[in-house]
Amino acid sequence: MPSRKFMTHNAISRVPAVLTVAVLALSLAACGKGGEPQGGPGGQKGQVTVVTLKPETVTLTRELPGRTSASLVAEVRPQVSGIVEQRLFVEGGLVRAGQPLYQLDDKTYAADLETAKATLARGEAALNSARLNAQRSSDLVKIDAVSKQDDETAVATLKQSQADVASGRAAVQSAGVVLGRARITSPISGRIGKSAVTQGALVTANQADALAVVQQLDPVHVDISQSSAELLALRKQIAAGTLTEANTPVTILLEDGSQYPLQGKLAFSEVTVDEGTGSFLLRVVVPNPDNLLMPGMYVRALIGTGVRQNALLVPQQGINRDPKGNATAMVVNAKGQVEPREVQVSQAIGDKWLVEGGLKAGDKVIVEGLQKIGPGMPVDATEKGAAPAKPAAAPAAAPKQ
Repeated sequence: MPSRKFMTHNAISRVPAVLTVAVLALSLAACGKGGEPQGGPGGQKGQVTVVTLKPETVTLTRELPGRTSASLVAEVRPQVSGIVEQRLFVEGGLVRAGQPLYQLDDKTYAADLETAKATLARGEAALNSARLNAQRSSDLVKIDAVSKQDDETAVATLKQSQADVASGRAAVQSAGVVLGRARITSPISGRIGKSAVTQGALVTANQADALAVVQQLDPVHVDISQSSAELLALRKQIAAGTLTEANTPVTILLEDGSQYPLQGKLAFSEVTVDEGTGSFLLRVVVPNPDNLLMPGMYVRALIGTGVRQNALLVPQQGINRDPKGNATAMVVNAKGQVEPREVQVSQAIGDKWLVEGGLKAGDKVIVEGLQKIGPGMPVDATEKGAAPAKPAAAPAAAPKQ
């Protein structure tokens, strides 16, 4: 009996201790669920990196597709008929303006030139005789040695001979032109393509098929298309003072995405809108000394559409999209807390978005640490690019006694 009494007393004495442990465990569990501050364990604030928005001047650009074309194109055709005796150029090479390209059989044309020269010589001889007769008749008519009618006939013969000589000279010049055209030359400087005829081929004057094509590739033209709706919107913004015109060089992007090293210049814009596409033509002139740009290449052109003053640019990593596609940003407000904002952005400029609404100059947009924060949470903000703050030094330990 004493032993049973002793055991019962010990069991009863352990009940308050068990209850105390249970109550403590429930308190800790409750503190872990809702008692901890929202800032983090132990009430610490979240650490985020922000970018403070500042107004700046930016040039708005538009990327448009285009095709390259030669600045000058000349289709070489014969102006006289004949047999091709010789091709005088290397296919695919560079030619100069006036450089001989083809030599036709010119024997007939050379003979025609000699005939014209002979006719001119006969006319000049007749002119010399008529001039002497006219001079003698003029002297004789004064002393009534010849009749007035004979003198008039002599003068008329002189004028006829002068006309014959003028006609003969024109015939010689014409025959010389025809003979010269038997040697076909390049009308422009540039790169020539393949030859459509070979030695021995018969060509005819003004034929439909070109013998070869010469293209001037320096500079080269880039023809691009822009929507007329974009043009109207741009002109409205310029008229309202939101934008000013941008006379900036044009950057060319090649088919592989690389940037062409030389910049172009906008030459003109077409005055007529294509009824089928609703767009109009823009032409850019681009230097091409190394002939890197070839006619027919697909390129993209970055064209400055306007300059905006006091524009706000926000880093793209600071903008999120909700399921409906609306843009939002997390901002650190004046209380040091996270505040969500609905924003409006229009276009990307580099790695930033152009802000149209929802943000203002001086706002601190969070760009790093977004996964660890929520609305209303207090945070410590560090400006992006600023040196991190050094932690406070621990107090020195007291010397041992």
